[in-house]
Amino acid sequence: MKAIIFDMDGVIINSEPLHFKIEKELLEKLGGNISDEELQSFAGTTDYNMWSKFKEMFKLKPPVEELVETKKERFMKRIDEVDLVDNFMDFMLAAYEEGFLLAIASSNNRRIVDAVVEKFQLGKYMQFIISGEEVKKGKPDPEIFLTAAKKMNVSPTDCIVIEDATNGVKAAKAAGMKCIALKNLDSGNQDLSEADLIIKNFKELNLDIIKSLLNKEG
Repeated sequence: MKAIIFDMDGVIINSEPLHFKIEKELLEKLGGNISDEELQSFAGTTDYNMWSKFKEMFKLKPPVEELVETKKERFMKRIDEVDLVDNFMDFMLAAYEEGFLLAIASSNNRRIVDAVVEKFQLGKYMQFIISGEEVKKGKPDPEIFLTAAKKMNVSPTDCIVIEDATNGVKAAKAAGMKCIALKNLDSGNQDLSEADLIIKNFKELNLDIIKSLLNKEG
């Protein structure tokens, strides 16, 4: 079996601007200040990892768990502002009809991942869903993608990952998987150069390209 593993934020849903906005607002309220570029460098990693770094950088008083929970609650209240990435649904349906195994491997927490899956009725198509809470190490560590492959019972070499962030691309390549990078301008300035292919829209992608990449050596 061949599998396609989708990151969620910035690949399935256009949510990175909302994440950045909430994170910046919360950080400033707590007395921290960060540039847009520096904040964008955390795209793709887990909230726990990011807020652990922020706590250290800005000597924040609340525990990391409390910071993560506050961010989660603020995002959940505004989840209606989030839409699907252009042409994602058409591509996903075509892959599903073709018989590919489909999975979500998101650094986001389980509650938000489940809320997105339910909101856009993706559960029928995504047979496997892994959140950042189910792994010890966040991207760029490959653990989340290797966990997905194990759950799907497929070899990493039979998996292709679709990512939008530097950390995600690095994680996919470290897992020994092929990686397609979606250059989503809303995800900030991400270095996607390690990906096997870079696209700007799902319209540029078809199943022949996927099959060709999966069959390519190295």
